[in-house]
Amino acid sequence: MSDRYAGQQDLAPAHQVCLAHVLRDVQYAIDCGDTVFAPRLRDLLRDLLRWAIRIGQRRQTLQLTTLRRYHARAERRLDALVALPAAHPIGRDLQTAVKAWWTKFFVFLEDPGVPANNNACEREIRPSVVFRKVTGGFRSDWGAHVHAGYRSVTSTAGLNGQTARQTIAQLLAGTFQTTPTAS
Repeated sequence: MSDRYAGQQDLAPAHQVCLAHVLRDVQYAIDCGDTVFAPRLRDLLRDLLRWAIRIGQRRQTLQLTTLRRYHARAERRLDALVALPAAHPIGRDLQTAVKAWWTKFFVFLEDPGVPANNNACEREIRPSVVFRKVTGGFRSDWGAHVHAGYRSVTSTAGLNGQTARQTIAQLLAGTFQTTPTAS
């Protein structure tokens, strides 16, 4: 689960993007004047979110095949919307971003191991936000990327019962696994 920050990408086989962050970007496009794509995407995502949340609340009782059908239905609806032409430049930018990420919008519907919300991720990035505010920010893009990568890997390790030292040693040795092994 992530807010689409580059330092959090491709660290796990299943990746769910935060739909609240997507809705924030949609609202920005609407505020900038997009009257075609962004409003339709907002309405679709709100409908899909309500529907998906209801499914997410009972997904432990549903068969995996049922979850896969729900996931496919959500992606078909989003795919149809992305095919619409966007007239406003910000709307086109949003549409491009959605096209790049749409396969990661509803992963939680199919994979019970993926959370339906972003709360754990938001709690994990809080130390980085506080660090940035206390220090006045990073002095280079390199430093920001190193910090983001470090926090992402070590926080994920902590959520999977490993220490930061174990995870960094595995990374340096080339034995890091993106999914925890059964113990």
